[in-house]
Amino acid sequence: PGYMIEEVKKIMSEQENFAKLLDESFKTLNTGDKVSGIVTSVSNTEVHVDIGSKVTGILTLENVTDDSTAKLENLFKVGDEVEAVAVRVSDLDGIAMLSKKKVDAQKDWLKVVEAAENETILEGKITDAVKGGVIVYALSSRIFIPASQTMVARGGDLASIVGTVQKFKLIEVTPEKKHAVGSIRKVVMEERKAAEEAFWANIEEGKQYTGKVKSLTSYGAFVDLGGVDGMVHKTELSWKPIAKPADVVSVGDQITVFVKSFDAEKKRISLGYKTQEMDSWFQFTQKFKVGDIVPAKIVSIMPFGAFAEVYEDVDGLIHISRISSQRINNPADVLEVGQVVDVKITEIDDENRKLALSIRAITEAAEKAAKEEALAAEKAAEEAEAAAEEARLAEERADMAPYIVGSI
Repeated sequence: PGYMIEEVKKIMSEQENFAKLLDESFKTLNTGDKVSGIVTSVSNTEVHVDIGSKVTGILTLENVTDDSTAKLENLFKVGDEVEAVAVRVSDLDGIAMLSKKKVDAQKDWLKVVEAAENETILEGKITDAVKGGVIVYALSSRIFIPASQTMVARGGDLASIVGTVQKFKLIEVTPEKKHAVGSIRKVVMEERKAAEEAFWANIEEGKQYTGKVKSLTSYGAFVDLGGVDGMVHKTELSWKPIAKPADVVSVGDQITVFVKSFDAEKKRISLGYKTQEMDSWFQFTQKFKVGDIVPAKIVSIMPFGAFAEVYEDVDGLIHISRISSQRINNPADVLEVGQVVDVKITEIDDENRKLALSIRAITEAAEKAAKEEALAAEKAAEEAEAAAEEARLAEERADMAPYIVGSI
């Protein structure tokens, strides 16, 4: 009957498939074959993997990672799925030594290729300085960076960056040789360009920046504002005249500056450094006023008078006519450089930043005060004498009173 024939065919087909699967499960594994399996046991020396073959897959630490301090018990657990490559097969012993590192390296290399295609910024540690450049370790790969792409000055010591972590981009990849070349310079230049574009997009007059003095010339100081340089003219460094910028700042100094003007098209920035709060004249006028008496140091003597410093970098003129109440022929007859005298501020010309001082005003005021004091004392003495006379007369009148009454 037909149904019996179909049943026999089905049984025979199932037997053939089983035989085929059984044969495949025991087929020979060759070195270099990629396998996948399930972890069946983990010890401190090896990991056993069921790879669906007549041999058992074995992983040792050196075939898993380059980290000799790692522990297999921390890396695997029973039931984990593992992909590896057979590096040695022994049918006699029934084992196949596997390498997970090779599979990981293949995967990581694909990441290297992908990073090169996408121009991804990578980060890695410089491990060695070699001929013509350095080696950076990233994505489980050793990547060569030529000296010209390291940002180390030409002829500089490449060993100075060994051990540092650097950002870089891949600029050349040779898949068949698994060779990759990177560049730190490319990342630095791109970051500088982005920073420069952001700077010019946000600059405005009066805006403050903290920058580093990059170089000095006879006429000013160039300041690095973060990838963009600006110039502070020497007249903007100090309120008082200076011979050279080095009198105020040095290369490497961190200073706060503000934008006076800029030309985005020509990439020029004029910076200011001195502020009103740094101005000795401003500080002086905030602290003193006309009529105040202050100590002053004679700094120079001229035929028409003497100049005296009343505040740091603030000098005033004591005209010859205001030195003494007595006529003098030369200020040097009564004053000398370095001498400290009290002066009275008689005039402050804020617009021209000039100051008039007087010693005579103090002495005349003192003389006037002394004269007034003497007159007051004389008047007081006269009043006291008059009062005493009045008291004497009152006493006499009191003594004579009884006699006057009796005679009446």
